[in-house]
Amino acid sequence: MTTPTAEPTEDPPPQRWPGAAVLVVDDEPGMRNFLLKALGTRVARVEACGSAEEAVALMQRQHFELLVLDITLPGQTGLALLQQLRADGDTREVVLISAYADLDTAIEALRAGAGDLLLKPFRITQALNAVQQGLERARLKRENRLLRRALSTHRPAADGLVGSSIAIKGLQAALQRVAAVDSTVLFSGESGTGKELAALSLHRLSPRQAGPFVAVNCATTDAAALELELFGHAATPGQPAREGLLVAARGGTLFLDEVAELPAPLQAALLRVLETGVVRPLGGQQDMDLDARIVAASNRMLPDEVAAGRFRADLYYRLAVVEIRLPPLRAHREDIPELVAHFVGTLAPRMGVEPIDVTAGELRFLQEHRWPGNVRELRNLIERSLIVGALNVSALVQPAAPRAAAPRDAAPVDLQTLERRHILAVLDSVGGDKTRAAGLLGISRRTLERRVAEWGEHGAPAGGPGAGGR
Repeated sequence: MTTPTAEPTEDPPPQRWPGAAVLVVDDEPGMRNFLLKALGTRVARVEACGSAEEAVALMQRQHFELLVLDITLPGQTGLALLQQLRADGDTREVVLISAYADLDTAIEALRAGAGDLLLKPFRITQALNAVQQGLERARLKRENRLLRRALSTHRPAADGLVGSSIAIKGLQAALQRVAAVDSTVLFSGESGTGKELAALSLHRLSPRQAGPFVAVNCATTDAAALELELFGHAATPGQPAREGLLVAARGGTLFLDEVAELPAPLQAALLRVLETGVVRPLGGQQDMDLDARIVAASNRMLPDEVAAGRFRADLYYRLAVVEIRLPPLRAHREDIPELVAHFVGTLAPRMGVEPIDVTAGELRFLQEHRWPGNVRELRNLIERSLIVGALNVSALVQPAAPRAAAPRDAAPVDLQTLERRHILAVLDSVGGDKTRAAGLLGISRRTLERRVAEWGEHGAPAGGPGAGGR
């Protein structure tokens, strides 16, 4: 075997890949030692072995993002190992090493799925560049997987925290203060107050903003599937290793939504991760460093859950190093006009529809509503309204009592007036087709006809929208 050449006149570039794990497979001790030395101070973990069989055993116990694999090995060749990995669905990055500058070999290696091919003898800079490119490809694959996951779970778009009230300005200031440190943060508050949006804002204000933001809803899957999603698993015969989200979020933020829903065994496992700073995949024997900021959220009061014995006190204290409570919408109603304008302005272009006009009277009505679903309820209202082309208030419950009297010069606005305006606008948008209108409104045709008849008896224009119809 030919040993690699040295570089006495050229210093290797100072690349560092702190979260990466690399496995070197070469039957020549000199080559293994050379690569171990070159990579040892640049990656989180590097291991080496001398055969394909040893490599398979190591990969079943530990996770490696990149293999540096010699083609010529005793027993199973490196090329055969690569082909076996690809046949098993293993997509990890592989850099092949060969002592033969043979074009056919190079073509076969690339067809088998190698990301690069190093020809002996090679310089240290060549090896480091091949490793860098391989780890970059691995990073892009991971980001694509996280992006596909985010799209499949319909994560809300990040439009920023909207509002000029004292409550929202206080929340923005708290996020600015906390973002600079890497402590765990617990967001609490009612459902729909924007806890995930606040977590994303925290991520974007932090030094980890260039890393991924990975959101997990702890209430949407069973315990076994959630454990697999968070921790991943080590490779088994016929099944490649799967990277868990605790590792995939490295360099960024992992957001655990509805953390109160975590089953007791997973609470214990998460506590161990937070206390030790390491993650062990299911079935694995090797710990990996946790390099993600953990942010959690709950619409339940976790101290109450602790008192009821449903949540571990020690995990609560680990998660709530900093606790930020988000205000309900009824506590900052003065932000509603700004929120309405924001949702109309951002949702209409995305949906490909025309913006709607919301009158001052309608805004006053919205400010009197109690909003049990908070900002999410308001956003959904605007989205439904954009679909039908007018403010859709028929699904809202009229508040029991207004907070304050309307100005004397303001025209009174009530739910019946708004509902009538909305229904007639929907009828007009579908050319008076009552069946289609009833479907859009979510009511029966009989109910729609009764409403229209009542308005006709009380002076609705006989030839107005919805007077005819099918």
